[in-house]
Amino acid sequence: MQRRHDLDWVRVCAFGLLVLYHVGMYYVSWGWHVKSPDAGTALEPFMMLSSPWRLSLLFLISGVATASLLGKAQRAAVTGGKVRFLGGRSWRLLPPLLFGMLVIVPPQSYYQVVEQLPGGYHEGYLAFYGRYLSAYQGFCGADGDCLILPTWNHLWFVAYLWVYTVALWLLWRWLPRLLEAAGGPVTRALTGTGILLWPILFFAVARAALIGIFDSTHALVDDWYNHVQYFGIFLLGFLIARSTAAWTAMQRFRWLALALWLGSWWAVTTYFGHFVDVAPPHWLRLLMRAAWGLNQWCAIVAILGFARRLAPGDGPLLRYLSQAVFPVYILHQTIIVVLAHHFKAFALPSPVEGPLLVVLTLGLCFAGYELVRRIGWLRPLFGLKARPGDAAVGTPNGMATEER
Repeated sequence: MQRRHDLDWVRVCAFGLLVLYHVGMYYVSWGWHVKSPDAGTALEPFMMLSSPWRLSLLFLISGVATASLLGKAQRAAVTGGKVRFLGGRSWRLLPPLLFGMLVIVPPQSYYQVVEQLPGGYHEGYLAFYGRYLSAYQGFCGADGDCLILPTWNHLWFVAYLWVYTVALWLLWRWLPRLLEAAGGPVTRALTGTGILLWPILFFAVARAALIGIFDSTHALVDDWYNHVQYFGIFLLGFLIARSTAAWTAMQRFRWLALALWLGSWWAVTTYFGHFVDVAPPHWLRLLMRAAWGLNQWCAIVAILGFARRLAPGDGPLLRYLSQAVFPVYILHQTIIVVLAHHFKAFALPSPVEGPLLVVLTLGLCFAGYELVRRIGWLRPLFGLKARPGDAAVGTPNGMATEER
């Protein structure tokens, strides 16, 4: 497998979009850790441009990268080398997840309690942190819902990625013929218009059938709708990684996919905007769930198709950003929450405050990356491989990329 620099660029941009999206979460009416006094619905249609597909895209790219990493492990086994795939991926994902839950994420929960606990919270951060570590479950809202501590918040993606990686490795290790048998029909189906038809059908049926039964929780154990869609697309990325026909079809149908994406976005946002206080008819609800699934896949096809055609190749900027993206991802939401909470004292207008939050968040995230990459013991806690001279691990860096 040749390295896919177009997918590297898409991955970098997708994680960059998370910064914009999570700053936006401060200003919309949807629930989040802290909220702007000016929060409302104005930004929500623009947030919906990426809501259905952001994480699915990243899981697909992770599946492609996993195919490359498992291929390397297989070649190493054939030549008598060490098979280090699962240990390497676990080392890249689990220490950052645990470190994030213990150090990076707690300020998000603290400021959520400060802002949303009925009657306020008047103890300091250290007192809160002690309760956080003790799994205190007494921070409850007026609706009776209680904050579950400790938590992984935005790092749920890392936990899910590790679980899906283990599941795929088990299939690869113990049922390789099953994967091979599935790969042929899938790759043959995803040629021509099949690149749109079959995944749209999968995502539309999954949402129509499951979203009314299983809410999106990101809690792993009860998140079955998300598991169906995210593991499904992770596995799809693995299966089509080497299928030139599938990627060519994405490029060929990129304009149609773009039109379907934007059309379904308009339909879904109009639907949510109209049925705010009135329940929609059941048939319309099912239709819009199907439209969500169409939006989810067509956006991915459009993005990957245009990236394959237009993305720059390799270069110093891409190599730098590819290394930085995981540490930036780990840090970004906590920085947003802390900055947003303390910005309230300045009463800045939202059109000024929002862009300032984006710029400062990115600046502090990259400053954090520059610090982390220079300190050997911090590197594995942010998903970076050891430097020469540090304790060697010898595994690929980042969340979903093969080693350069």
